Amino acid sequence: MSLLEDLKATSELKTFTDEQLIQLADEVRVKLLESVSESGGHFASNLGVVELAVAIHAVYDTPTDKLIWDVSHQSYPHKILTGRADRMNTIRQKNGLSGFTRREESEYDSFIAGHASTSISAAMGFACARDARGEDHKVVAVVGDGAMTGGLCYEGMNHLGGAKKDMLIILNDNSWAISRTVGALSKYLTGIMTDERFNKLRSEVWDLTGKFKRRESIRETVRRLEKSFKTLVQPGALFEHLGLRYFGPIDGNDIPLLRKTLTELREMSGPKVLHVFTKKGKGYPRAEEDALKFYAVTPFDLKTGKMHPKPKSLPAYTSVFGDAIVELGEKNKNLNVITAAMPTGSGVLPFGEKYPKRYHDVGIAEEHGVCFTAGLAAGGVRPLFAVYSSFLQRGYDQVMHDIALQNLPAILCLDRAGIVGADGPTHHGVFDLSYMQTAPNFTVTAPKDGNELRSLLRYAIEEDIGGPISIRYPRGSVPTEIKPGFEPIAWGKWEVLREGSELCILAVGTMVINALAAANKVLAETGKSITVINARFVKPVDTETLKQVADSHAAIMTIEENALLGGFGSTISRMMHESRYSGQVINCGIPDEFIWHGGVEELWRDIGLDSDSLAQKMITALKDSSHTTRTNGKRGILDRLGFGKQGQRPRIHKTAETETLVSDLTTPGRSSSAGS
Repeated sequence: MSLLEDLKATSELKTFTDEQLIQLADEVRVKLLESVSESGGHFASNLGVVELAVAIHAVYDTPTDKLIWDVSHQSYPHKILTGRADRMNTIRQKNGLSGFTRREESEYDSFIAGHASTSISAAMGFACARDARGEDHKVVAVVGDGAMTGGLCYEGMNHLGGAKKDMLIILNDNSWAISRTVGALSKYLTGIMTDERFNKLRSEVWDLTGKFKRRESIRETVRRLEKSFKTLVQPGALFEHLGLRYFGPIDGNDIPLLRKTLTELREMSGPKVLHVFTKKGKGYPRAEEDALKFYAVTPFDLKTGKMHPKPKSLPAYTSVFGDAIVELGEKNKNLNVITAAMPTGSGVLPFGEKYPKRYHDVGIAEEHGVCFTAGLAAGGVRPLFAVYSSFLQRGYDQVMHDIALQNLPAILCLDRAGIVGADGPTHHGVFDLSYMQTAPNFTVTAPKDGNELRSLLRYAIEEDIGGPISIRYPRGSVPTEIKPGFEPIAWGKWEVLREGSELCILAVGTMVINALAAANKVLAETGKSITVINARFVKPVDTETLKQVADSHAAIMTIEENALLGGFGSTISRMMHESRYSGQVINCGIPDEFIWHGGVEELWRDIGLDSDSLAQKMITALKDSSHTTRTNGKRGILDRLGFGKQGQRPRIHKTAETETLVSDLTTPGRSSSAGS
């Protein structure tokens, strides 16, 4: 008999015996193994919290009691237990289950989370809302020790300890975050008494006491003092000082113990912390042995642990970036690289291994990471902070206040820019062009391919750029082969890839290849050639080229994988309006809504950024522009923009290298959405 298949509501778990709960946990783990090996997704961390999820739902009255999972990438067992087991094979797929908790998906999902360290603050909000409404349900936050490297956790605990609200924090300690957890707290949690100075002092005291006649009595006193010192610095002391009652640590994979402890804690009022140890990857030996490899997986063979082969593709942008900074770091001893607990995901681990003294992992603390980067720059080194686009949103104030205001030569490298696919709206990097453009002094760039990424990195690291710079690039594979060395780049200048008439496309980053493909389709269908420009410098705008474009084209279309509000297109529209441009300006980008999870190509089609959709928009723009009477004339707009002389038609130059590049970028079968 399958307990999981017969489970209709979590309230039924209260009638289960411990043995039945253990059986249910085994069934949940099997379901997890089967579904994730088929669909891919977060894996090792979910295997580790199966028993914890079962015990929580067996003790608490969910969904009346509120359960908030930090990050929530480890909420798969929770989803299986709450009526979604039969849909687990759809996880992270378009129209399927989210890889994180989602309020619209289930009443059991109290709060959405895709970034770390939010659960305690959110749970505190639930507790205060409960009390304000005169309700009496319980509130539980499950937070991983990796998230405890983020300052938001301590802000929440400080508030909780002062307000004395009835709430439980479960600290899920597996000694890992995504990679091994770094920072003082992790060491505090897992290996306090390893300090060399402490042990040297202990040894010297021990040797000294051996010289006394009553050495055994004296040494016993020393033992007691050492024990008292250990008690003082144990994790519980930190929480107790914040006003939270601390319990544990206990085995987080022992269901009877968890059930007994949680039942007792549920009856206790006030703020509490339960510290549990769980085994990441539990139940699947390969994941237990290599939790990093099995942190997040693509579909794989359960028997062998081997990932299903992917179609051969060019290297990922992240890999190209990582190779470039290692190469540049050999020559530039002043280069320091920073990551916020994502050394593998951001591609900086090889740099850290080769140049450990110039490598800094600040933990899951993007705000600190940005301010720390500013301090490094002010201190005289050239710092490069590699961070996901959506994660940098958390450090926006530091970007503005600490870097931009002081005009410091810091380099922000924004990985996962644009649509990222299966991770959905918490990870789509579709706002950075908007928020980075608002920061004075910043140069904002977006390379069209891996070679241009390398060129921008070299220039930013080796040249005096006169201030800070952001470089955004996507998650997928580069669209062209990587060339040796670093190609020269005309700093601040756009690149004309194809010259046409009537309509000019200003494409940014990943959209360059889509724009070129769309222009090819328009040429085949209408016989009209369209100008395509790689607008790799988003800020400051290449005004010289823009002025030429405005004078020679009846319509301008911007294409970006970024929010339309405040994005590159918004800037161009404003500039054209201010210059009284009489032609059309069409902006293509991300609409004013959150885009949910799915394949990159699928999502591009949904929002109209795939080459087919763009081609149709271009054809419509050509038709509209042919009916537009440019009353001010081409020469007039050029004159108003303050460029050139009346009667002189601007010329847009291309090089032989540009022609080769266009051919490379439009080679069939190369997609910037490929890769991991």
